[in-house]
Amino acid sequence: MTQVQDITSSMSPLERRATLSLSSIYALRMLGLFMILPVLSLFAETLEGATPLLIGLAISVYGLTQALLQIPFGLLSDRFGRKKIIIIGLILFTSGSIVAALSTTIYGVLIGRALQGSGAIAAAIMALVADLTDEVHRTKAMAMIGASIGISFGVAMTIGPIIAGFSGVQGVFWLTAVLSFLAIFVVLFVVPNPKQLKVHRDAELDPKQFMNVLKNKDLLRLDYGIFVLHLILTASFIVVPLLLRDAGLVAKDHWMVYLPVLLTSMAMIIPFVIIAEKKRKMKAVFIGAVTTVFLADLALYYFDNTLWFLVAGLWLFFCGFNLLEATLPSLISKTAPGNLKGTAMGAYSSSQFMGAFIGGSTGGWIYGEWGANYVFLLCAVAASTWLIVALFMNAPQYLANLLVSTEEIAEESLVSFMEATLAVKGVASHIFQENEQVLYIKVDNSQLDKEGLQALITEHTKA
Repeated sequence: MTQVQDITSSMSPLERRATLSLSSIYALRMLGLFMILPVLSLFAETLEGATPLLIGLAISVYGLTQALLQIPFGLLSDRFGRKKIIIIGLILFTSGSIVAALSTTIYGVLIGRALQGSGAIAAAIMALVADLTDEVHRTKAMAMIGASIGISFGVAMTIGPIIAGFSGVQGVFWLTAVLSFLAIFVVLFVVPNPKQLKVHRDAELDPKQFMNVLKNKDLLRLDYGIFVLHLILTASFIVVPLLLRDAGLVAKDHWMVYLPVLLTSMAMIIPFVIIAEKKRKMKAVFIGAVTTVFLADLALYYFDNTLWFLVAGLWLFFCGFNLLEATLPSLISKTAPGNLKGTAMGAYSSSQFMGAFIGGSTGGWIYGEWGANYVFLLCAVAASTWLIVALFMNAPQYLANLLVSTEEIAEESLVSFMEATLAVKGVASHIFQENEQVLYIKVDNSQLDKEGLQALITEHTKA
């Protein structure tokens, strides 16, 4: 007898293994990219040819190659296989780390960082997660990967200064090379092999639908938001490490600022995440977070010359930053139709990486021309434009995505099954993707009658 889908079930051991192993690969890669953020400007004086502009480019050039190549890598993984493309990307990332580690000039570091970014495997990893998980568990798997990214960022910001304090920037790059090399073995020997490759529109970009996503004003507002957020982050960390040093904190002790700032700001945002999601105050919380980032940058512009003001400004910034990093992907998921979520996330990720590139290059140039406080002025101006854009955003629908495979639904009852799902309490809408044999359902989880929907799936499943 055909096995019936269970929308209330837990992940299988194979799905957990796939999700955890791919999360670790994603996290190791992001760890390598972000460890350099709080340290490169501090140690750049040892690199031949270093200027503020080139330091900014060295920090951020990975964003340019990521933005340009992540979509092609994702499409290539459909054709040549996920694991092959992921391994190629990790080899490029490892090569870039080694080039940067061996470099004694800023130009060598620039080339290495660009090579690191060219290993743009995020889309391929997401596609492989989709291949290895059932439709009903896909959202859960993606959430686990999202959590791994947040953890890796916090770890990178903390251990980057410690490692650089003992072994310089080169030591950071060597560690990155080792970690990415180990990730190749995880792909080869830990990540399961998918039974078949399929296009998953909830996880992958569909080039034919790209213009439809770009025409959606609500999605464009969110894309602009992540662009500005990472512009601010990258520009700020050209000067923040230097200001901490000038305020009397030696480089290897910068973790003593970053660790408590990140931990306490993460704890601070938890009630606001609950208010946004459970109390359905997403727009108000979102605008409040953008305002917080704006105020933090304004404060840093005026009060960037003492250690305690710097720490307070950083804490305020990360309160807003962490809250926005948590809510922006949720807003993309709520806003995009279920079968366009992968395309919407592709545009979102490209905007994020381009923001990092523009932030690093522009921030470095401004620092060289006018000094550190004008970098914060740039960030405050950018945040103010985002705040204006955010004020006009539509309040999101509080709907989640639920995927149901129709492969085992009897063909003669497929139409009646889809019609009946709309009558289930908590189901708002659905889109059927015939070539995938998947029904993309938008649901209100607070009202969803899971038992009723499960009974409907069971009733229409082939005997």
